[in-house]
Amino acid sequence: MLRRTMAEFDIKAGLQQVLKRIDEVLLQRPKEIQAAKPLLVAVSKTKPADAVIEAYKTGQRDFGENYVQELVEKSQHPEILAQCPDIKWHFIGHLQNNKINKILSLPNLHMIQTVDSEKLATKLDAAWSKFKPDTEPPLRVLIQINTSGEEAKSGIETKEAPKLYQFISKNLKHLQLVGIMTIGAFGFDYSTGPNPDFVSLMDVHRSICEANSLTPNSVLVSMGMSNDYDRAIEMGSTVVRVGSSIFGHRAVKA
Repeated sequence: MLRRTMAEFDIKAGLQQVLKRIDEVLLQRPKEIQAAKPLLVAVSKTKPADAVIEAYKTGQRDFGENYVQELVEKSQHPEILAQCPDIKWHFIGHLQNNKINKILSLPNLHMIQTVDSEKLATKLDAAWSKFKPDTEPPLRVLIQINTSGEEAKSGIETKEAPKLYQFISKNLKHLQLVGIMTIGAFGFDYSTGPNPDFVSLMDVHRSICEANSLTPNSVLVSMGMSNDYDRAIEMGSTVVRVGSSIFGHRAVKA
């Protein structure tokens, strides 16, 4: 199965195409949007270790996983450890309290993008202080916001997000709160106008910056996936999470 996957999909070409598209959209983004060039997180869920290694060798360093067990297996995979020393793992799925210790002990954990409550944040803060000495930097986290209001999706309500931002910033010294994220509703029809999930997240971003006297560039905005990352960048996204456009890019037959 692994051989078939590597033969059918051209990961290098997919990655290069996404990076090229990011550069194209940046040139078109309205000048009044003060946002840095987006960080590309390659979402490698369900993909084999060989696919991660191939993307890494192409130059990709940030990878996202949705499931705890997959992140456990890949982050400790002998070949990934040997060939990808500077890899940065982002956890982008729902994190249960009973899985915190398992995930924080993993090598090369860079960020958890899905903190959505004071309870989870407090438990992460306490666990990180136990796992890492005081000389280690705090754990980078994003607040996940449920902009679509779907019950099936995790995330704090938009109106509660600024309060959680202040709680983490003021009380949890072992966490470095670096921004906000949303998943949003799937399959939005852009012919009807801007994506309301993106509009909503940018409104929260503005509120947080104003309330805490922060510059827009100092608060990351993680929004946009394979089907809409270009639209997200146009509106101010500084982190995009792209999977199928990289790992599912069809190889061009000679």
